[in-house]
Amino acid sequence: MRLYGRNPVLERLKSNPQSILKIYLQQGQGDSGYIRKKAQKWGIPVFDVPGSKLMKIARNANTQGCVADVEGFAYVLYPELLEWATKKRASLVFLDGINDPQNLGATLRSLACLGDFGVVIPTHHSVEVTEAVLRVACGGDNYVKVSRVANLSRAIEDAKEAEFSIAGAVVEGGENIMEVELPFPLGLIVGSEQKGIRDVLRRHLDITLTIPMAHARLSLNVAQATTIFCYEIERQKNKVANSRRKAHHDASEEIQ
Repeated sequence: MRLYGRNPVLERLKSNPQSILKIYLQQGQGDSGYIRKKAQKWGIPVFDVPGSKLMKIARNANTQGCVADVEGFAYVLYPELLEWATKKRASLVFLDGINDPQNLGATLRSLACLGDFGVVIPTHHSVEVTEAVLRVACGGDNYVKVSRVANLSRAIEDAKEAEFSIAGAVVEGGENIMEVELPFPLGLIVGSEQKGIRDVLRRHLDITLTIPMAHARLSLNVAQATTIFCYEIERQKNKVANSRRKAHHDASEEIQ
């Protein structure tokens, strides 16, 4: 598997350098000192190659003068992800039938920016984490735990047994995401743009959520919608956490 571009390589050097096998840098690039320094620290081979050769290595992809060979993407076992989310008070995002690597990559990038999220994807009828996904994620893949499961319905049931409430993202007819008070811990199911959430998963829903739209005939793609839903989830989760901290602080002062 390969990473293309300076930012994905830099983020991997910062977060998981042991997974990098080698790095190719385009000859004549004058701003690659940091990459070289970090690679040397971790004993990662660096090869200076002409631009024409780098383009062949990258199969004409945009490289920004930097390509890295890395180990295959490291998925997290679902029980470990669920345990982490419970301890970290992180939210889970179940992606149902997402087949476009652009959408998965953009979702990982957004979730990495927003906060603590774990992503769950099925092994069938779904895109996996590929080079194309990593290219779009632009390093965000290093900060979002991803699990692949054979049975998404069973994984959601396990989350409910761990006391996660389950919300479903729907185009219309759900609670307004900007107005509803969300329950935590929370798992969000996002379906495909064509079919939405499958009926077999809908039976798990505790609440359905909708993004209010100014123009009803227009819609957001999966990655855009997931970003908005998860921004509001993180905002409300932080608000709840801050309220708890304040209540604890006030109680401590009363005792003193």
